[in-house]
Amino acid sequence: MKIADIRKNAFAMPITSPAFPPGPYRFINREYLIITYRTDRDALEAVVPEPLTIDEPLVNYEFIRMPDSTGFGDYTETGQVIPVRFGDTQGNYTLAMYLNDGPPIYGGRELWGFPKKYAQPTLRVETDTFVGTLDYGPVRVATGTMGYKHRALDLKAVAKSLAKPNYLLKIIPHVDGSPRILELVDYRLEDVVLKGAWTGPAALDLRPHALAPVAALPVREIVSATHILADLTLGLGKIVHDYLET
Repeated sequence: MKIADIRKNAFAMPITSPAFPPGPYRFINREYLIITYRTDRDALEAVVPEPLTIDEPLVNYEFIRMPDSTGFGDYTETGQVIPVRFGDTQGNYTLAMYLNDGPPIYGGRELWGFPKKYAQPTLRVETDTFVGTLDYGPVRVATGTMGYKHRALDLKAVAKSLAKPNYLLKIIPHVDGSPRILELVDYRLEDVVLKGAWTGPAALDLRPHALAPVAALPVREIVSATHILADLTLGLGKIVHDYLET
């Protein structure tokens, strides 16, 4: 393979059969259960990287069902997203995500810097309850429940929340193990078609696990719960802070 061919064809590993295709990445009927809770400020500040800051010690625990996604297929994801500020801009920082599909793990980490790990999350309706779970191996780590579609939400307000910037800490190591890429990435959800949004009573149970430490941000108070159904495109990101240049 000639050097010119390598440069032309290189997109993702392995070069002869990339683990995920080029974007754009469109998601149809993407469904969220988001339980917002209050946690300990000290624990939260210990995991939010500068220059991001927090106003209130809040965490969004998200379960996301993705039955139809370009190049990634059919999978489920869950994890913790923290409301933050970048200067004067309000946004969300993704701390950790757990999912059951290879291509979005590889693509998420390599392209954007999503902190994705392999596990077994679920999101489903059980009679009158919207139920999300996370199992890491045989161990149940998280359970979220919400009354199913108890009350419709204002779609304009929900659309505004989905339009906020999202931040990721992208880490790619050098061959000697030192960081070669260490960046704060800003990405947005694009071309959002909001199909519905609801709320209801909710509960969240997080259990300690050495390799899925969601319980390190303990649940002190449930603030709200949101169920969202939407089509959207996951936009490619931009670098807003390079830790190796400061």
